[in-house]
Amino acid sequence: MNRPLRPPARAPLLRTLAGALLLCPALLGLPPQPLPAQTTDAATAEEIVRHVDDLLRGDSSHGTVRMEVVTQRWTRTMEMEMWSLGQDYSLVRVLSPSREAGTATLKVDRDIWNYLPRVDRTIKVPGSGMGGSWMGSHFTYDDLVRESSMADDYRIEVSFEGDRDEDEIWEFTLTPLPEAPVVWGRVELEVRKDDRMPLRARYFDDRGELARTMVFARFRTMGGRLVPSELSMHPEDRPGERTTLIYDDLAFDVGLEEGFFSLQRLRSGP
Repeated sequence: MNRPLRPPARAPLLRTLAGALLLCPALLGLPPQPLPAQTTDAATAEEIVRHVDDLLRGDSSHGTVRMEVVTQRWTRTMEMEMWSLGQDYSLVRVLSPSREAGTATLKVDRDIWNYLPRVDRTIKVPGSGMGGSWMGSHFTYDDLVRESSMADDYRIEVSFEGDRDEDEIWEFTLTPLPEAPVVWGRVELEVRKDDRMPLRARYFDDRGELARTMVFARFRTMGGRLVPSELSMHPEDRPGERTTLIYDDLAFDVGLEEGFFSLQRLRSGP
């Protein structure tokens, strides 16, 4: 018995063509779809942020810095000398102008003191004072002695990865860990990919409003490593004002010991 001929099955072919159309939007007259962004894993993100955290500090460091403060009413420049050992020890001493010379700030672990030579007085800074202005500048005590650590005190997420302003960058969003000794509700950090140099950090208060922006510039080799030699802080609520730190010289691995960072040295000088 002869069976009627049947047309070949077309369902598999149709499914194949449908798949091709889905994979090729141009055939449907649709705009091309962006490729998935390259992703950076959590371990790499933490390593990059830790690199930025330690960039101007190293295992130990010593340098001289000029601080230029510009406000709507006045402008002044101070010269300072800085020492650090890891994350727990810092000493900052004002060299000029003469009126502030000898004023110093010491950090040992979680304790911070100021020395005021004009009245020969040492004052301990309370934890609540870490966000206060240092020497009338737009930098805080936390900025100068680096009490907090971006890598240790914040949860790190990659919020952007790609081209921005002609640079390939990572943008990290940092949110405080519970009980972390930080004063900011969020920090957004931009890092250039080709050399891992920080470009910009935006600091947000606990209401989520932008409070200030720090810009990193003048990248140069100091102490055998590439660093930003200029850090400029711009407060959001005072347009046109700024404080700029300019590193004139900086050395790393200078053989400091914990005993260097004492209250006696805070008062008497190196």
